[in-house]
Amino acid sequence: MKHKIKPATRKSFLTYAIMIAAFIAVEIMVSTGSASNMFKGLLIPFCVYSIAAASLNLTVGFLGELSLGQAGFMCIGAYSSAIFSIVTKETITNAWIRFPMAILVGGFFAAVFGVLIGIPVLRLRGDYLAIVTLAFGEIIKNVFAALYVGYDSNGLHFSLTSQGDLGLAPDGKMLINGALGISGTPKDSTFEIAFVMLMLTLIIIYNFVNSRTGRAVMSIRDNRIAAESIGLNITKYKLITFGLTAFLAGIAGALFSHNLASLQASKFDYNLSILVLVFVVLGGIGNIRGSVIAAIVLTYLPEVLRGINNYRMLIYSVVLIVMMIFTSNAKIRGFFAASFGRLKGMVFKNKTAKEGE
Repeated sequence: MKHKIKPATRKSFLTYAIMIAAFIAVEIMVSTGSASNMFKGLLIPFCVYSIAAASLNLTVGFLGELSLGQAGFMCIGAYSSAIFSIVTKETITNAWIRFPMAILVGGFFAAVFGVLIGIPVLRLRGDYLAIVTLAFGEIIKNVFAALYVGYDSNGLHFSLTSQGDLGLAPDGKMLINGALGISGTPKDSTFEIAFVMLMLTLIIIYNFVNSRTGRAVMSIRDNRIAAESIGLNITKYKLITFGLTAFLAGIAGALFSHNLASLQASKFDYNLSILVLVFVVLGGIGNIRGSVIAAIVLTYLPEVLRGINNYRMLIYSVVLIVMMIFTSNAKIRGFFAASFGRLKGMVFKNKTAKEGE
C-alpha cells in the first residue's frame, strides 16, 4: 500500500534538500579556493539573518501580528551568550562544549524576555503592537549601551554611569564597557555550526507550524473570534509563538556575537528589525523557505554592488521594488510559473522524442 506524502511534509523536505545542496556547493567552493574572501566572510551572516527572518515569520506570517522587536531579542541573545563564554572561557576550555551552551543561554534569556514582554504587549494588535515592540528593541539597545558590568572575587558589579563607579578589585575584569560593548568574546562561530543551527531552526519551525499548536495559531490568525469561540486560549498560543520567535532570535544573536571581535549594542538598532522584516515580506509572509532565500540574496547583493558605490543603493532599491511587485502579485507569479511549466514540458517532450528514436 502506497503512503501519500502530505504537501506540508513535501514542502519541508524540499527546503531541507535545497539547504543541504547549497551547503555542499559552498563547501566545495571553499575547499577548491573558488570562493572569494568577501563571500566566505558572509557565510555566517547568511545563516544569522536567515534564522532571524525565519523565526520572525512565525509571528508575522503564522500568528498574523506585526512585531518590530527582533533586534532587541537578538541583542539579548548576543550579550548573554558572549558574557557566558567570557566568564566560562577558563573553566570550560573545550569550545565544542562551551559554544553550544552559550547558544542555549542566548536563546533562553531571549525567550524569557520574549514571554515577559509578550504578557502585556500581546494584548495590543496591529500598528500598536509594532510600535511597542519597536520601542522595546530601542530600550534594550540603549540599556546595554549605557551598562557597565565587571566581575572580581567579590562577584558581579553593575553601573549605569561609568566604569569608575564599579569599584572593581585589582583582579577584576570588565564584561560590558558601556557604548564600547563587549570585547574578547571567543570567535567560536563557524559556517558549519551556523548551518547546523539554521537547519535545526527550520526543523523546529516546520514541526511547530504543522503541529496541533501551529494549526491553532493559524486559526487565531484567520479568525480570532471563531478561534476563541471554540475554546482556544488566545493568550497562551500567542505567548508560545512569541517566545519561540524570541528564542530563535536569541540563537541568531549568539552566532552573531561569536563571529565578532568586538560587540556593540549600536549594531542592534531599529534598522536591523526593519531589515529582518523586509526579508520576511520579500520572501513571502508565511513562506519560511522564501524568508531564508530573501535573507541570503539581500545580504549578498549590497556587497556584490560595493564596486559601483555611487549606484549601489539605487540598484538595491530597484531590486527590492521588483521583488516586492513579484511576490505580491499573483498574476505575475502565475505568468512565470506557466512559462516555466511550458518550458519544462518542451524539454521533456524533446527528450522523450529522442529516446524514442
